[in-house]
Amino acid sequence: MLSIDPSKIPTKDLHQYILGAVSPRPIAFASTISTEGVPNLAPYSFFNAFSSNPPILIFSSNRRVSNNTTKDTLKNVEDTGEVVINVVPHAIVRQMALASIEYGPEVNEFVKSGLTPLPSECVRPFRVAESPVQMECTVEKILPLGEAGGAGNLVICRIVRMHISESVLNEKGRIDPHKIDLMGRMGRFYYVRASGAAVEEIVQEVTSLGIGFDGLPKALLHSKVLTGNNLGQLASLTALPDAAAARQILSDDPRAQMLIARLSPIDMQLYIKELLDQGAVEKGAALAVLAGLDL
Repeated sequence: MLSIDPSKIPTKDLHQYILGAVSPRPIAFASTISTEGVPNLAPYSFFNAFSSNPPILIFSSNRRVSNNTTKDTLKNVEDTGEVVINVVPHAIVRQMALASIEYGPEVNEFVKSGLTPLPSECVRPFRVAESPVQMECTVEKILPLGEAGGAGNLVICRIVRMHISESVLNEKGRIDPHKIDLMGRMGRFYYVRASGAAVEEIVQEVTSLGIGFDGLPKALLHSKVLTGNNLGQLASLTALPDAAAARQILSDDPRAQMLIARLSPIDMQLYIKELLDQGAVEKGAALAVLAGLDL
């Protein structure tokens, strides 16, 4: 493996390795306003949610690597203590990219990007009307992480008002990832669209204890067919079925019955993998029991 000592590599190169590895990252489309009343709009991908009670968002406005200067957003939040964090759906990703250009402090990026400023209810900066979720925030604290180029300035924000477009909600009133269609930032000029086939639902019960890998037999752990993800599905079960229960589970599966009769270990493991990949964990575990894999 490539081994990197951060103190012995140019910051610009280390920056790209970090961005490429820690990805995808959500994008904070930060709207601020200067003391002169000039709106500013800029995207930041060093961003995430850190608390629900109190509701806290944190983004980092880094010092520029090239000339060690700071950005207009940082000055504005220092001066006013307010910011609006807008999310970025695919529908406005090119306009967001345009707003990332380093215009002068006298330039209104809403005008440059063609996005619509919407008055906020609790803070002075405008919201982005085209964004399906807008979070009005007051700045709790700004934490400088260094003085050299590339050093971050953590802007800790408290949400004081949140606006959600009903168009992105499902029938239960929750945000639907396919409807909100968010963009994430990766390394260099790469982005990811978090909707459609890119979204995978992984249901994991966290209040019940799974048997874990150490609860699986060695025959499974040494399988050349089953992947770590497959084994993780089985290890998440709170218990494995006994032989009687396994027969009942597979009673209506002629393919499983045929493989059990043939006692072909590789073919059985291939079908176990197929079942697990389809999300049929109960059937996959049952077949493993009846296949005699020491379960």
